[in-house]
Amino acid sequence: MTKHFKHNEENPLPARNAGLPLVAIVGRPNVGKSTLFNRLARKRIAIVHDEAGVTRDRHYAETTAFGTDYVLVDTGGFDPEDEDPMKAGIAHHVKAAISEADAIVFVTDATTELTSADRAAVQLLRRSKKPVFFTANKADGPQRDAEGGVDLYRLGVKKIYPVSALHGRGMGELEADLVAALPEPIPADEVDEDIARVAIVGKPNAGKSSLMNRLLGEERQLVDARPGTTRDAIDALVEKDGKKYVFIDTAGIRRKAKVKNAESTVEAVSVLHAIRAIERAQVVVVMCDAAEGVAEQDAKILGLANDRHKAMIIALNKSDLLTDKAARKKAEERAREKLSFAPFAPVVEISAKTGRGVGELLETIERARAEFTKRIGTGELNRFFEQVLETHPPPTSGGKSPRLYFCVQAETAPPTFVCMTNAPDAIHFSYRRFVVNQLRKRFGFESTPVRVFYKMKRRRSDVRDPESTNRTPDGRTKRRGEA
Repeated sequence: MTKHFKHNEENPLPARNAGLPLVAIVGRPNVGKSTLFNRLARKRIAIVHDEAGVTRDRHYAETTAFGTDYVLVDTGGFDPEDEDPMKAGIAHHVKAAISEADAIVFVTDATTELTSADRAAVQLLRRSKKPVFFTANKADGPQRDAEGGVDLYRLGVKKIYPVSALHGRGMGELEADLVAALPEPIPADEVDEDIARVAIVGKPNAGKSSLMNRLLGEERQLVDARPGTTRDAIDALVEKDGKKYVFIDTAGIRRKAKVKNAESTVEAVSVLHAIRAIERAQVVVVMCDAAEGVAEQDAKILGLANDRHKAMIIALNKSDLLTDKAARKKAEERAREKLSFAPFAPVVEISAKTGRGVGELLETIERARAEFTKRIGTGELNRFFEQVLETHPPPTSGGKSPRLYFCVQAETAPPTFVCMTNAPDAIHFSYRRFVVNQLRKRFGFESTPVRVFYKMKRRRSDVRDPESTNRTPDGRTKRRGEA
């Protein structure tokens, strides 16, 4: 059984879970969703601007409140100017949050009256069975508290959270109630590790559904050249050569510039599904179009998997359209260049249409899963570190000379190591990268991220309690019967 570490000052490792709860922020443009997102995420991630619709892409962040970890999703604002609010996408946005999120934060502007779009969204959310937290943002004082909630109370909302995301006012109560409503994450050791869980992600029309059909041996998934055919994440159990896999097909994730206003709301559903699929997976296969070439959006999708520390494989699909070896080699080189932040992710050329390379892809998935769950013995690991330290000890930084005493592998999936040292903050980022590279060189870890944490080794004098030892406070050994 994998050992888990609690995240606190004594131990820098966060608890590892099969999937964190998901919280979606929804609302119309210019009510402060991005500001609230940044406040809850405790970092400036989303773009904030007074102009409506500035949020170009949906943003995701793992955050913590009151000891609870969860994934925060910032959705684009639905359009309140359409003559028919439902056609403007309110239903799609809200239903996306209801279907995928564990809790929803609905944001309104305390300084203005509710619009028809707000009212339609409130009615949908009130009928849902998900926890919904109605917030009146931009409530910078007691008077705004009262004014901002009047319209919501008239609609039958029982509790309203007047907040100022910009200044942090009222955030404590909102966060406390929010995390109290979230479900417990599924511990990783409660998930069936005998079956590999593989998410297939990528841009629209990259061939994800065609690959699923090839793996299943039947036309189970609808295949269409038009982008956006698949809207839901669909699980399929596949058994090949006595080995079982759960493949999770997802909708394509498009760039915001490629999404028309009328379609943007449906796109929210697709992205939420894809994020949830990545959270549930051990191995993520990023499908890229070899004929078109790897693009920036492919890198963003791979980044989602990398941020969640999943094993990753890059599948160059439609390689049958590249007629000669030189063209295929050039496509792989372009993929490596564009996805250079994950050099450990293998590239596999496939054709979902003809079946070419699919067998190799399955073998690569099996290896990736094995590397993802690989464990190195403590003795072997420390003999390796002794060799590294003999030739390349950590350099002095900030006037401190860091020393590494010993190292243990704390977790698998992904491989996670803890090194005990006298000065964690003095270990330069370049040396940290060097240690990871040396671990890969010695032990492999193909396809998977590797995490190394440096923890302060406490001296015995820091933890010894004189009253609980056999010595007196002055260091003299106690006589028999001496208190």
